[in-house]
Amino acid sequence: MANVRVRFCPSPTGNPHVGLVRTALFNWAFARHNEGTLVFRIEDTDAARDSEESYDQLLDSMRWLGFDWDEGPEIGGPHAPYRQSQRMDIYADVAAKLLDAGHAYRCYCSTEELDTRRDAARAAGKPSGYDGHCRDLSAEQKAAYEAEGRTPIVRFRMPDEAITFEDLVRGEITYLPENVPDYGIVRANGAPLYTLVNPVDDALMEITHVLRGEDLLSSTPRQIALYKALTELGIAKETPAFGHLPYVMGEGNKKLSKRDPESSLNLYRERGFLPEGLLNYLSLLGWSLAADRDIFSIDEMVAAFDVTDVNPNPARFDLKKCEAINADHIRMLDVKDFTERCAPWLRAPFAPWAPEDFDEAQWQAIAPHAQSRMKVLSEITDNVDFLFLPEPAVDEASWTKAMKEGSDALLRTAREKLEAADWTSPESLKEAVLAAGEEHGLKLGKAQAPVRVAVTGRTVGLPLFESLEILGKEKTLARVDAALERLAA
Repeated sequence: MANVRVRFCPSPTGNPHVGLVRTALFNWAFARHNEGTLVFRIEDTDAARDSEESYDQLLDSMRWLGFDWDEGPEIGGPHAPYRQSQRMDIYADVAAKLLDAGHAYRCYCSTEELDTRRDAARAAGKPSGYDGHCRDLSAEQKAAYEAEGRTPIVRFRMPDEAITFEDLVRGEITYLPENVPDYGIVRANGAPLYTLVNPVDDALMEITHVLRGEDLLSSTPRQIALYKALTELGIAKETPAFGHLPYVMGEGNKKLSKRDPESSLNLYRERGFLPEGLLNYLSLLGWSLAADRDIFSIDEMVAAFDVTDVNPNPARFDLKKCEAINADHIRMLDVKDFTERCAPWLRAPFAPWAPEDFDEAQWQAIAPHAQSRMKVLSEITDNVDFLFLPEPAVDEASWTKAMKEGSDALLRTAREKLEAADWTSPESLKEAVLAAGEEHGLKLGKAQAPVRVAVTGRTVGLPLFESLEILGKEKTLARVDAALERLAA
């Protein structure tokens, strides 16, 4: 596919959410697969909601996810500027040309008048969109409205014919003219609306494919009609192909919204999801590499991605599956890479231990055992805190569960055998606890539970005997002694 140009154009409002990331991913993968151009554009014309903080978060999120862009903020390009707030003169000029050519007109209807006529249309069983009241006003009528002090908006004049287009995801779609009335493109205060600025920018930036959410599907016939007018005026070269991506659904099969906690990209960053794990999962929300394969690299996705393979049906976000896929990607990391990515969670403010108590050699020794058991990187803190805290952070529920009647006798026997064991061999430590359990009529699983809680503070964690070896004989026995004292008390 030659000269592919796609765009990702978020608004800098609030925190980035996973639906936005899925849209960015599909656009980025489509551009890279076709050796095309990704334009990163910021749609920041809503001064009341947009913020520089959100703008900075967008750029930071794109970098964290590994998305590069060919034109846009911090890079520039032949169609700069790439922030809509810096392109207002362009939109005013285009609106004036649309008015002069008769593709748009000034509408003087008040909100109250519009509501009254809409209510009447609904009561009569007719479409309740704009009824074209100001489409063909005479000069005298316009003057009369202006004499009343009315300030008009600008409406685009929709053609009186059906609009049909081939959606890349959904196939052929037709909209009848009665369902797509004339629409506003400029507010009464002169501020351009999304309905104008988005297609104008796409036209001027020569976008060839618009891949966006299903929620914007109803605006597509409006944009196609506007494109035709822009082409007649020499502003657009062609109408782009459209592909509308399926909804991402949350709990209760409702569309995932910014208000849903699991929608926030920041949540996944803070929990320690890998960008490649999160993107692998998000790619499955409407697309798949193969029917029997869920785990793949971003490079493999790019090599195979075709937007026409996207499933139009809504996709449900499943946090547990997202975590499972992320766990697979953690296990796929080189151990050195894994230890480096864990670094933020091994220091303040996440780490509960004093910096001077962190032991790099112990960390390097335990890391391979931790890597195979984690779903997200933030779990590393609880998994290894027993190594670096002066005493284990005992989980009281774990203590109650493990320390049954007779646990003190078992711990005394286990201590004796551990003291005599070979501490250069996890297998020797395992045999010591196994032997202690046999003396008390317990299998290994039951015998090791009190030892694990005494040493690590929890009933579940990393492989016990490797953990004991890395912690060391002196600290292990001291913690068993402390547990015995607590049981005696």
